[in-house]
Amino acid sequence: MPGPMKGGPMGNRLGKKEKLDFKALMKVYAFCKPYSFGIVVSILCAIVGAITTIIGPDKIAHLMDIITGGIFTGIDMGAFVETGMFLICLYVVGSVFAYAQQYIMAIITQKASKRLRTEIDKKINRLPLSFFDSTTRGDVLSRVTNDVDVISQTLGSALANLISSVVLFFGLIIKMFLSNWLLAIVTIVSSFLGFGFMALILSKSQKYFNKKQEYVGEINGQVEEVYTNYKVVKSYGAVQKEKNSFDQKNDRICTVDWKSQFLSGMMMPIMVFVGNLSYVLIFVVGVSIILGGGSAVTIGTLISFVIYAKLFSQPLSTFAQSMTSFQQSSAVSKRVFEILEAKEMEDETNKNIKLENVKGHVEFKNIVFGYDENKTIIKDFSADLKPGQKVAIVGPTGAGKTTIVNLLMRFYDVDSGDILIDGVSTKDMKREDVRSLFDMILQDTWLFGGTLRENLVYNKQNVSNEELDAVCEAVGLGHFVKTLPNGYDTVLEENSALSEGQKQQLTIARAMIKNSPLLILDEATSNVDTRTELIIQNAMDELTKGRTSFVIAHRLSTIKNADLILVMRDGEIVESGTHSALLAKNGFYAELYNSQFNLV
Repeated sequence: MPGPMKGGPMGNRLGKKEKLDFKALMKVYAFCKPYSFGIVVSILCAIVGAITTIIGPDKIAHLMDIITGGIFTGIDMGAFVETGMFLICLYVVGSVFAYAQQYIMAIITQKASKRLRTEIDKKINRLPLSFFDSTTRGDVLSRVTNDVDVISQTLGSALANLISSVVLFFGLIIKMFLSNWLLAIVTIVSSFLGFGFMALILSKSQKYFNKKQEYVGEINGQVEEVYTNYKVVKSYGAVQKEKNSFDQKNDRICTVDWKSQFLSGMMMPIMVFVGNLSYVLIFVVGVSIILGGGSAVTIGTLISFVIYAKLFSQPLSTFAQSMTSFQQSSAVSKRVFEILEAKEMEDETNKNIKLENVKGHVEFKNIVFGYDENKTIIKDFSADLKPGQKVAIVGPTGAGKTTIVNLLMRFYDVDSGDILIDGVSTKDMKREDVRSLFDMILQDTWLFGGTLRENLVYNKQNVSNEELDAVCEAVGLGHFVKTLPNGYDTVLEENSALSEGQKQQLTIARAMIKNSPLLILDEATSNVDTRTELIIQNAMDELTKGRTSFVIAHRLSTIKNADLILVMRDGEIVESGTHSALLAKNGFYAELYNSQFNLV
């Protein structure tokens, strides 16, 4: 199993700063149009909350002036109570609107995320397999989970918080200049001074954080690689070599981690120092104005500016965080909407032809196909297969054997030509109706987390234990089932102690239970031992009786009893006939057969 890829999505996200793509963000907004009213209400709530925050310090200053002004002459209790009650009501209103904003956006976020995942799921089922040929499964999974989560987080916090921060930022500037322009300049300059220091430190420390992620990826890859293949490491006496390599990587992580933590650890002390410095400057400048006879500045004014200084850093921090969220969201939005906007398969709702009582007459007429329009794989392929025939398709790697099966199942559509089943073109049938005609047993086994019964009767209802017993006995699983603690209700997990042969037997049993009129076998006995292969081969002989069967074979010894063998090379049928007839021709098939048994 390969280790973590250094160039994966997370590595790219850490290694470089994403550019803001407004076009991608507008697609997210368009997707969220059904929730526009809720978003607007949430933004209005955020604005009201910001306004209450701006008004608060001014009222606190007024309250402080009432107290300081009445020290010698007596406090005006009416004005004091009135201002105090106003402050309490103001902050209660602000809290209510802030809660409403978060509550509304939480609901909208979850609804939008659910809808987005649902749309992606529906879209994936409408995409051709060619899309997945150019996109890895891990990448698709990342788009459905991680990327949607990033968009969800941006919707949930960044949008409303950004609006609130803009209102708070400009509102505080206006309010401070209205109170005292000189103290406003002192507050603003000191705040930006602190953020200047923080930006400088971030620019220095970020490269160490990036290096740390890179080195952690390397050491994780080594650990996974070594312990996955620990027997090989032991047998080659390479334990010390791997240990030395691990120590080197560990030392590099320690070095860059220390540097990154040291630099980032400086930010808080610097911000505290700058904050305290701004408080000192406010009081120094303010007291100087008071001593100079300025009547516009009072003790309450100084207190309000200390609060303004503390509040002023919040919108700057939130704005930076929101922009980072928007950058990440714009990057992942492009990936998500690549799926939603991808070209779909042809709509087949108008196709109503459905075969009943299938005989199994399959005809290929002048098939031409290529996965890439510039490279043809199948070249003028024609074959007429009679009902009930066991047809083997053989040839060297890259000859087009599996491609024929993909076309037969309509995983891909032919470029030209036609495939007919009982005289009906597969183009005139829905894809799912074509696929329902086939049982398919592949070389690669597929089991999912669930009970043995659920794996065997996959997507089929009302299968009795008697039917399961008969099928399991036929493929040689009868004794295995009896040894399980809960029989067919035993849960199969990823780490279940099943051999590759047993997994293959289970997939063969699953196909036998489905019991479709046509059968495709892609080297179905490749992972079993000789004795088990004989048992399965006998079961297959029973299974293929009366059914048209397609066998993709690499081991030619397994298809000696085929009714017809199609020999392919470079996308064309070069020979056809029975095993004995093809050997007698002493042509390409004979060459393949003799090379496998060293008879040449």
